[in-house]
Amino acid sequence: MRKVFNFSAGPAMLPEEVLRQAQQEMLDWHGTGMSMMELGHRGAEFKEVAEQTAADLRELMAIPKNYHVLFVAGGASTQFAMVPLNLYGKIKTADYIDTGIWSKKAIAEARRYGDVHIAAAVQTRDGLAFIPPQDMWALREEAAYIHYTPNETIEGLEFHWVPKTATIPLVADMTSTILSRVINVHDYGIIYAGAQKNLGPAGINVVILREDLLADALPCTPTLYQYKIYVEHGSFYNTPPTYCWYMMGLVLAWVKRQGGVSYFATLSQRKAAKLYNYLDNHRGFYITRIHPECRSQMNVVFDLLNEELRSVFLSAAEAAGLTNLKGHRIIGGLRASIYNAMPEAGVDTLIEFMQYFLQRHG
Repeated sequence: MRKVFNFSAGPAMLPEEVLRQAQQEMLDWHGTGMSMMELGHRGAEFKEVAEQTAADLRELMAIPKNYHVLFVAGGASTQFAMVPLNLYGKIKTADYIDTGIWSKKAIAEARRYGDVHIAAAVQTRDGLAFIPPQDMWALREEAAYIHYTPNETIEGLEFHWVPKTATIPLVADMTSTILSRVINVHDYGIIYAGAQKNLGPAGINVVILREDLLADALPCTPTLYQYKIYVEHGSFYNTPPTYCWYMMGLVLAWVKRQGGVSYFATLSQRKAAKLYNYLDNHRGFYITRIHPECRSQMNVVFDLLNEELRSVFLSAAEAAGLTNLKGHRIIGGLRASIYNAMPEAGVDTLIEFMQYFLQRHG
């Protein structure tokens, strides 16, 4: 049993079962006498890993046959450029929904290559951050695509519904929500996700791309930023981050053993509900700034009413084996990220500590 509960927003904690398997296979993967990090990426051994990883992801997410599954080096931030470079086409204009810092980063990158229209942005309701309903958005008919971030890890805002975009492709940055809820892939043109939250270690991201969107990229697009190249070469145009890919495969197999996405959807809802219920019942000491309709199930952002106690809280939490509860450096406060690998016992222990801290300092 590990000694701490790691509430980091990313790179996030990995399942202990997965880490132990990787440890056992570190020096000798399946009798080869070599580590997975040493195996050739074009050899039969790694091909087996790559194909199984793709098959497991397709099974877990029920990905239709007319969607490609790509494995791309780097974090999801690479997709902030790859999406417009590959989807702008002759229109060179897109609609973006601005719900937080990661949305803003995607917007800034897309503006380097074409016109970006902010169709909607975060508002406040009852003094709390709130995602406006779609009937308040200003979407355009001529957009090449519509981009949104279902979950903002820094602010703790989440969509609990899917935008309706008719024939315009919907692009989603699912880095912090993938595999934590059941989705209909048909609703999206592109789904992309960095691995470091629910899929594996940092260094690789998944792109799920609908076949009809596989068009020529803008002429200025570097070779390794063209989706066509990844499709044509099966994500092997160059040497991919093989160990990250392997680790993702272990995580996906673990997700299947636990019961699949539906299991984690139920677990995520229960973990988040416990923590938010505690916060709501102790508003005189702890505070949240997100409207209940838009609260993140993955990243519970909160704070102490008395901000001077924050450093004391963090030190005491770490001493209690509850690590990485400090909020993002941009907005401060506190944040508990409770991705799939965070067991329910971790949330229970955090709540027990919060109650202890309240009794000591309230």
